[in-house]
Amino acid sequence: MEDFKVTPWEVSGKVDYDKLIREFGTQRIDAMLKQRLATACSGKLHPMISRNFFFSHRDLNLILNDYEKGRGFFLYTGRKPSKGMHIGHLVSMVMTKWMQEKFKTNVYIEITDDEGFLHRKEDSWKDIQEAAHDNILDIIAVGFDPEKTFIFKDSEYIGNLYPMLLRAARKITGSTIKAVFGFNDSTNIGLSMYPAYQTMPTFFEKKRCLIPCGIDQDNYWRIQRDIAEGMGYYKTAAIHSAFIPPLQGIEGKMSSSGAKEAAIFLTDDEKTVKKKINKYAFSGGRATLEEHRKLGGNPDVDISYQWMKILFEPDDEKLAQIESDYRAGKILSGEMKQMLIERVNDYLEIHRKQRANAEKTIEKFMYKGKLAKEMWSKKYE
Repeated sequence: MEDFKVTPWEVSGKVDYDKLIREFGTQRIDAMLKQRLATACSGKLHPMISRNFFFSHRDLNLILNDYEKGRGFFLYTGRKPSKGMHIGHLVSMVMTKWMQEKFKTNVYIEITDDEGFLHRKEDSWKDIQEAAHDNILDIIAVGFDPEKTFIFKDSEYIGNLYPMLLRAARKITGSTIKAVFGFNDSTNIGLSMYPAYQTMPTFFEKKRCLIPCGIDQDNYWRIQRDIAEGMGYYKTAAIHSAFIPPLQGIEGKMSSSGAKEAAIFLTDDEKTVKKKINKYAFSGGRATLEEHRKLGGNPDVDISYQWMKILFEPDDEKLAQIESDYRAGKILSGEMKQMLIERVNDYLEIHRKQRANAEKTIEKFMYKGKLAKEMWSKKYE
């Protein structure tokens, strides 16, 4: 019996990432590939890569081949609008931004307002559009280049690519999308078209596309890989991350649809962050102070340490010292939580400041920047 589950809709249990690689047919980002990546970007790898949080790939080697030969590549990510983003939602955005910065690539960010409206029947069209606007501001706050990034809503851009969308749709069968997306006879017919639309940004350039995403999203891109070459394009490449665990423990995945106490949202203030981490963050500490000082803590299951390792402590030497001191009992569980509280609040403060300025640049990202104007002038067939 499986002790964990990973699908596009559910992640539970203690995930065996080696087993996922075998089952999904992906490849591990090994030391040789990391070295090639570091050489190509002329600098240090992002900690999420060097620390193996981004651990798996499809055709990253081909992406690097193209880059080394001067052909280049482009990046694609996206977001289904929802009321409030949490720190887990930032992982793929942060990696995409880092790769844009290092490789000077174009980035295409799809805002799937159509999917959001069709999927969440309790939300009105106005609700979805308000959520989309808020999410776009949070995405801009990550720090993308406004001249090399195109953020678009599906409902607005469809006129520019409807013929190509139909070409893709003609190649995707109902049985395929039922298998991949879990649709059944009660699924509204509007959602049946969305999988074809989701492939569209991978065809925006006659280059290979790279998608940073969670490993649970991989099978969405298998649809694109099935039809791409028949449409005259490359199969998309991907790099896959592991999951930021919820506050309550290392099993599963942080989710906005779960308990609000399990996640830190980008709108959480300093007091809320402190309360959530102190109350809910699972500790790797011992039962008593005496026992902890003698035997030390376990950072492998300590959520505060794990979150710092993933996103909130970029300095490798500092992180190594924190781990060593915790194992030796020199750092207490409460002190570990305090370290995370400080780092998360510092991170969110910067994010809030950048988000406050995002309204001034949203027009560039969506309509008036160099790449945005170029995209609005195109018609894809």
